[in-house]
Amino acid sequence: MKQERERRKALVYHSKPKPGKIKVEPTKNYQTQRDLSLAYSPGVAYPCLEISQNPEDVYKYTSKSNLVAVISNGTAVLGLGDIGPLASKPVMEGKGLLFKIFADIDVFDIEVNTKNIDEFINTVKNIAPTFGGINLEDIKAPEAFEIERRLVEELNIPVMHDDQHGTAIISGAALLNAVELAKKDLKKIKMVICGAGAAAISCAKMYVAIGVKRDNIIMFDSKGPINNLRKDLTKEKKLFISKNKDVKTLDDALINSDVFIGLSKANMLSVEMLKSMSKDPIVFAMANPDPEISYRLAMKTRDDIIMATGRSDHPNQVNNVLGFPFIFRGALDVRASKINEEMKMAAVFALAELAKEPVPENVNVVYGETKLTFGRDYIIPKPFDPRLISKIPIKVAEAAIKSGVARQYIDNWERYESELESRLGNNNKLIRLLLAKAKRNPKKIVYVEADRLDVLKAAQIVYDEGIGIPILIGRKKRIKKLMLKIDFEHDLEIIDLSQKKSIPLIKKYAKKFLRYRKNKGITISQAELLMRRRDYFGSMMVKIGEADALISGFSRSYPEVIKPILKVIGKSEGVRRVAAANLMITSKGPIFLADTSININPKYNELGYIAILAAETAKMFGFDPIVAMLSYSNFGSSNDPMAKKVERAVTFLKRTVPELTVDGPVQSDFALNRSMLSNKFEFSKLSGQKVNVLVFPNLDSANITYKVIKEIDNAMSIGPIMMGMDRPVHILQLKASVEEIVNMSAIAVVDAQNRK
Repeated sequence: MKQERERRKALVYHSKPKPGKIKVEPTKNYQTQRDLSLAYSPGVAYPCLEISQNPEDVYKYTSKSNLVAVISNGTAVLGLGDIGPLASKPVMEGKGLLFKIFADIDVFDIEVNTKNIDEFINTVKNIAPTFGGINLEDIKAPEAFEIERRLVEELNIPVMHDDQHGTAIISGAALLNAVELAKKDLKKIKMVICGAGAAAISCAKMYVAIGVKRDNIIMFDSKGPINNLRKDLTKEKKLFISKNKDVKTLDDALINSDVFIGLSKANMLSVEMLKSMSKDPIVFAMANPDPEISYRLAMKTRDDIIMATGRSDHPNQVNNVLGFPFIFRGALDVRASKINEEMKMAAVFALAELAKEPVPENVNVVYGETKLTFGRDYIIPKPFDPRLISKIPIKVAEAAIKSGVARQYIDNWERYESELESRLGNNNKLIRLLLAKAKRNPKKIVYVEADRLDVLKAAQIVYDEGIGIPILIGRKKRIKKLMLKIDFEHDLEIIDLSQKKSIPLIKKYAKKFLRYRKNKGITISQAELLMRRRDYFGSMMVKIGEADALISGFSRSYPEVIKPILKVIGKSEGVRRVAAANLMITSKGPIFLADTSININPKYNELGYIAILAAETAKMFGFDPIVAMLSYSNFGSSNDPMAKKVERAVTFLKRTVPELTVDGPVQSDFALNRSMLSNKFEFSKLSGQKVNVLVFPNLDSANITYKVIKEIDNAMSIGPIMMGMDRPVHILQLKASVEEIVNMSAIAVVDAQNRK
């Protein structure tokens, strides 16, 4: 049943609302006749003539500089085998999606209908002028080796078969760090490799390149050890013929070995084999989805083990997404003619070094760690680490330039790093971080408008994705009908306050509400009437701990929704002022705006409290808050009461929370432009800082600004995020989209996690 549900979920994801996972979007204006005449005839003739005179200008006038082809013939698709080019297309589209979200690289996926090596190579060569790089994917060995070798030689753009080199690069970085932690000598370690496919051969080559002695490697395929007794070896396998003829089985090979590399299938490494390995054994069990030995069994067997797998639910995940997007990013940015060994090695050492650096707090937040630090459970960076986009491409680009394969040079590396940080792929990581954090410890979420289709759709995603556990309040008949419509099978709690069976709960909550309200002049009958209203009832569920968070506001105005919630939930202890913030995912990165929904014209000290709440909210997401108190004036240049209010709020904050990085009054353009601020107001605490929290002087300015940013920048808005409430309750924007409701649900879960 579960497998069938997963199948349907995957099919719906790929088919709706539009088939597939990627699309093409224009990058130039096209609204007017003039725009179209420039985009096509007659204006397009001019760049064509320029390129005909100088072919390198194709990078200047077309998308070639940021376009990669993901190409396969479908002969070795994931664990599905030879399923053909058409059936491989969803995987190739998925690879394109990863290129885009991690490194802002555009992709066309191309599925080639041939198993003939020459036909495949000629096809790729004939279409290569379109692209800045070629990512070969899911091509079976040994053909994959020949195809990649010839294309690298015959084309003048980067070509890489990620199935071969991705795992090699990531596991190579992990091996460097594991050997260091185990205090072993790379040149002396004894290594056993279980598996001899394209990935295993490439990994072995990489390990030799970083210092492992070839004679110290014993490789196994499905027929046994690769040695001189074998007469059925391919050219690639012959590179790793072992001279040790005494080793007949995997059991023999593992006795006193230092490293086990698994690129085969589940359960190849037994407990007895693991026990026979040397002190501080290094085990990379990378078969997916089930490793050669389960992580828990391995850890139970040896407490001195250093282990990596291909799974995201265990430490040290060897994930190719740590490599290929950023390697191609660096190669494209210097117009490299190939991805050579120097560039691959640069990626290996960059990843290894990154694991030793202090981990950003937002990475600790998503992985539920107090503090990730270099050690046995952290030998390679996490896939959600936002530093990958700025660290790895730089080292790859440097290696391309030094090795002579770059055709464009970078003269300002600081500017290049800043450009990398602002890439689209980096900005959208916050949402992925947020969702991943929620999934680690899902909480019960009350949806008080569950009989609205979009709210129910969002609850379905939240439930299916493991983000939270929905509790649905609404008309049961309608909810059931809508569930059939969207194919939502569930075992969830539905509460219909109009049904008789809800009366005992209503009475129970009314009594508790009465005790909570104490001497507020409410009778039991009045309390029962209030508890028949969804917001009151849902709020009481959260108040008394029968649910962890509440989502409301889809179909009603903000003031209408907030009043009952404030009456039931109230403010957190010590909080002077409840406020709201919107998290904007903009093209220049994430930024928090406050107060966007509640306080119309706060006094100076109230403005200060709002800033403190906004800073705490930024910390919840793993950011070190840098707060700009906004005004139309800069640092006391105006005596107007509104500007003076902001000035007094800054003084209040510096006295109350001196550790907070905050300054103002400052105009918004200066706050957001580091160079402008540093040039004119070098004395400011914000000078040289990247502001990530904007506090506005009143509701007008905050609300208008976040809506303008949302429309003009096409920014994603998450919020309003309620700040200062005693329990996790969050109110949606009117008619919020399904995606916005899901994101708000994740925030509610993370909020509840932090409070626990």
